Amino acid sequence: MSVQHLTSANFDTVIAGAQPVLVDFFATWCGPCKMLGQVLDELDKEQENFRIVKVDIDENPDLAARWQVSSVPSLFFIKDGEVKDSAVGFFPKPRLLQKMTEAVS
Repeated sequence: MSVQHLTSANFDTVIAGAQPVLVDFFATWCGPCKMLGQVLDELDKEQENFRIVKVDIDENPDLAARWQVSSVPSLFFIKDGEVKDSAVGFFPKPRLLQKMTEAVS
C-alpha cells in the first residue's frame, strides 16, 4: 500500500474507518515535511497496523483550518474516528513508531 493523499472529498470517510490512521498535514515547500515524508513512505511499506495518509494544506486549506493546523508537519493519530494523539514537527522513525504504538494501546 502507498501513502494516500486525501482531499476534502474523501477525508472524513478515510479517518472514520476501523483501522488506525496517521494523518500528516504537510506542504510541498516545507523541508521538515519532505524529510518526514520519506520516513512515512518507509513505515507504510513496513507495517500494516496504521493507514498512513497525507493532506496538502495548500490544496486543502479548509481541512487545515478545520483541524487547526498552524504549523507543518502536523501529525494526528486517529483510532475509531477519534484523535488519540497529535504532534508537530519532524520525528525520526523509531520515535514515530513509538507514538503510533502508544496511540492504539
